[in-house]
Amino acid sequence: MNGEEPSYRISFIYRKILVPVDGSEVSLKALELAIDLAKHYGSKITVVTVKSKGETLSQDPLAKAKARIAREPINVSYKTLEYDPSLESVSYRLIKEIVEEGYDLVIMGARGKTLYGELPIGSVALSLVINAPISVLVVR
Repeated sequence: MNGEEPSYRISFIYRKILVPVDGSEVSLKALELAIDLAKHYGSKITVVTVKSKGETLSQDPLAKAKARIAREPINVSYKTLEYDPSLESVSYRLIKEIVEEGYDLVIMGARGKTLYGELPIGSVALSLVINAPISVLVVR
C-alpha cells in the first residue's frame, strides 16, 4: 500500500458470502454480483459446487468460476461439497455448510443447469430461500 485508502468499506453485515455454482451462466452471473459486493465491502467469498458422493464431474464448475475471478483483488476460496443422495439433498448439504461455516449471505442463480421451462426458480434456490437461516439473494 502506498498510503491510499482502501477501495472498499469493511462490512460486518456481509463478511462471508457463499456462492453455489454449477457452471451455468446464471450461477456465474451470481458470482459476478458477489465479486462486486466483495470489492465494495471487503467480503470473503467462498465458491462451492455440490456433487453426489463418488460422482465424477465431466466439467468442473469451479474452473469456470476461477476463470471469472482470476484477476479480481478479493479474498476467495473454493470448495467441492459431497452429499449422499440416499440421506440428504443438495439443499440440505448447502444449509449444513451455511450453519457450520457461519456465512452471512448466499448469492445464487435462480435456476441452474437443470432447466424446466415453466419454472422461474429452481428447487435448490427455492429451498434455500425458504429454509436457510440467513439472507439468500437470487439472481436471474
